[in-house]
Amino acid sequence: MKNLSSKELIELAIENEGATRTLSGALCVLTGKYTGRAPNGKKIVFDEITEKLVDWDNNPSMSLDEFLGLNEKFSFYQKNRAIYSQDVYAVRDPKHSLAIRIYTKSAKHSLFVRNMFIPHDDSDGAFAADWEVFHFPDLSSEPRVLICFTKKSILISGTSYSGEIKKSVFTVLNFLFPESGHLPMHCSVNTDMNKENPAIFFGLSGTGKTTLSSDENRVLIGDDEHGWTDNGLTNFEGGCYAKTIRLSQKDEPQIWSACQQPGAILENVILKDGIPDFDDGSITENTRASYPTSFISGADEAGWVDKHPKNIIMLTCDAFGVLPPVMKLTPDEAVKQFLLGYTAKVAGTESGVTEPKATFSPCFGAPFMPLKPEVYGQLLKEKIQKHNVCCWFVN
Repeated sequence: MKNLSSKELIELAIENEGATRTLSGALCVLTGKYTGRAPNGKKIVFDEITEKLVDWDNNPSMSLDEFLGLNEKFSFYQKNRAIYSQDVYAVRDPKHSLAIRIYTKSAKHSLFVRNMFIPHDDSDGAFAADWEVFHFPDLSSEPRVLICFTKKSILISGTSYSGEIKKSVFTVLNFLFPESGHLPMHCSVNTDMNKENPAIFFGLSGTGKTTLSSDENRVLIGDDEHGWTDNGLTNFEGGCYAKTIRLSQKDEPQIWSACQQPGAILENVILKDGIPDFDDGSITENTRASYPTSFISGADEAGWVDKHPKNIIMLTCDAFGVLPPVMKLTPDEAVKQFLLGYTAKVAGTESGVTEPKATFSPCFGAPFMPLKPEVYGQLLKEKIQKHNVCCWFVN
């Protein structure tokens, strides 16, 4: 079933997959055993393309032969079941876009794909996929996210957590972008109303990227994954995947409003009389909402800005009282903090994390960075100096 509309997918998810609707029309789904990323499940294929480039100290490997053997199982599964597919693009700046065909077993995940990427417009002509993603949870009992640059293919099994789809594509872009001198970033971006003063917010999940980027007085470019190119700043995605635990209309009105709209997906959120209880973390602290960026009032339609940032804000969640609230950083200090990536993991972002835990995640996203951290750090330093960017550290 190819390129079904959001409306069609919502109906199929309710009819066949046990999804429900909130009173306002958002789709409410459960992800089963895994309610967060499985950090030990991802592997990159060791091949001629990746052998000398990937940071193998940070990225577990598998052989090409092993991947090809598993790929046959995925192909057999695909041929013998009703599968959903979506033709989409990653990267909003059309000069740098990546065409991806994403196959999923379920309608709810196909809807997630439409929310999080840029659906191909059939009127634009034939679609030629650069990469393919196969998301078939039934094919293993434990989470697997396998990325092969030779085949330009991603195999995901063992988990229904939607975040694995978007983060695997992010990993691919983090490998490809530096080849052209562009910096891929785990960050949010917004700009002023005239699109003259963009800002970058670095930080791990749970440190405030989505909340700060959804400021009603500024224009949202994106909340999680971006590239800094010679053209400016571009969102990698077409949607947002926001944490919703303890979400309130008063404190985060933009995100709260987006979660009420038909087409939004609420993951592992408890419903009470058809109303989402965002304070209830009984399933997981990592409750999530997926919705197109257009659900945020005033979000930029293009998803990219042809200006370079004037400010970079590095966010941390210091659970131990070591750091001051705000520091201004020199370019060298900013790069050091970028490479250090100190924060505390907060409950729910990953499986098994139930309380704050000190961590050091280079580039504020080590699990998604296949190259050595110094590659990204050098690109950041060059761009900070070239564009005379002010850097801030906010706890």
